[in-house]
Amino acid sequence: MTDAKIFWQQRYEAGQTGWDLGDISPPLKHIIDGVSDKSLRILIPGCGNGYEARYLMQTGFTDVTVIDIAPAPVERLKDELSDYINAGKLTVLCADFFEHTGQYDYILEQTFFCAIEPVMRQRYAEKVCDLLKQGSILTGVLFNRDFDGGPPFGGSVNEYQTYFSKLFKSVQFEPCTISIAPRAGNEVFIRAIK
Repeated sequence: MTDAKIFWQQRYEAGQTGWDLGDISPPLKHIIDGVSDKSLRILIPGCGNGYEARYLMQTGFTDVTVIDIAPAPVERLKDELSDYINAGKLTVLCADFFEHTGQYDYILEQTFFCAIEPVMRQRYAEKVCDLLKQGSILTGVLFNRDFDGGPPFGGSVNEYQTYFSKLFKSVQFEPCTISIAPRAGNEVFIRAIK
């Protein structure tokens, strides 16, 4: 196992998942509710316990892929969402996002970007760009604050612009006003169009 895989697997096994809300986050629910075409190919990197995937399935989406490096949440998702997997609507992968291949219409970002080492952020932006079809969208929320140590690792809109603006034709950030209370005032929506 890689160091990252061991680290995240141990966190899940020990129940050290402070980022886990037990349900879909309000910002991601808001984004998903705004997508009318249920046939779009959607990728969720660092899916964890997969609340966004569950919501996408419950609301009728038909082509969703989720990926996480830790086996524990992936195996749980495969068990709990097996009907959707068997129906060909959901693909659940235990793999390294940076080695994943495919083409997607949407990539949904929720807590994966802040979980990777900041030195990997430019590589993340490049990988997302590679995985998106022309005209497709990276959307989600990013932290707009600093943390001591990490993960999570914080950052700022100015920093994020340096990663995404040279790869995408349009990159927009706006304050997230529907964050959960502990994250209120600390998240921004990102919408980057390839």
